[in-house]
Order: sequence, then C-alpha cells, then structure tokens
Amino acid sequence: MDERMREDPYPFQAHLGLRVVEWSQDMCRIELPVADHLMNRHANVHGGVYASALDTCMGYAGCWTGDPAQVQLCLTLSLNVQFLSRPKGVLLIGQGQRTGGGRSTFFAEGHIMDETGELVAKGTGVFKYRSGGGA
Repeated sequence: MDERMREDPYPFQAHLGLRVVEWSQDMCRIELPVADHLMNRHANVHGGVYASALDTCMGYAGCWTGDPAQVQLCLTLSLNVQFLSRPKGVLLIGQGQRTGGGRSTFFAEGHIMDETGELVAKGTGVFKYRSGGGA
C-alpha cells in the first residue's frame, strides 16, 4: 500500500480493530482479528461486524484518489449482505471492489473470508460521493 495514502483509523474502525492493509484504484483490502468484543450472544461474530467491514472496504474502494491532499469521502446509500458461513480461523480478510458508477455515485461488491479461505460473507453496495471531497 502506498504509505502516503495510509489514514489513521476513525474511532469506530479502531474500536472494531479493523485495519486497511491495501488500498488502490477501485480496490481496498481490510483485516480484522476475531476478538471477544465482536461476538454475539451465541459466540459467533456478530452480523453487524461483517456489514461494517464490507461497508468499509467497499466504500474505500470507490474513494481512492492517489493523492493524500485530495481526500474523497462517500455515503452509503444501499448495503446488501449475505451471511454464508462462520469463520474457521481467527482473522477476517475483506476485499471491496468498485464495479461501476459515475460522477456522483458508484457501485461496489465485496467479500469477507478468513485466513483459512473460508468465505463467510458477501455484499454489494451503492455509494454517493460527498460534495467537495473530504476533511
């Protein structure tokens, strides 16, 4: 990952333990260690964690500018998640890909697997670019 583009995690991202490990044009990869604070009452990773991880990696995928001075932000308009399995390992790895769009909105898809290759969730989203970029 281009170190110039590395951002400090925002508070919710830090709380989850989610890290952006790769980010480039139309793609973002995240990692999230499975931890006790991510579990539901059945001792499985909460579905909202998968939704948040997919939302993050898909949103970042559409907001790459290649210039740290030109920050682009977006808002999620629609998010669909399919829960497929439970992780067998201890590290969630998510990847988002921008699949299309235009000047004001973009489409993305993503998936989350663990380090064993177990596919645990997939998703799609529609995102709106925020006017004026960011920060």
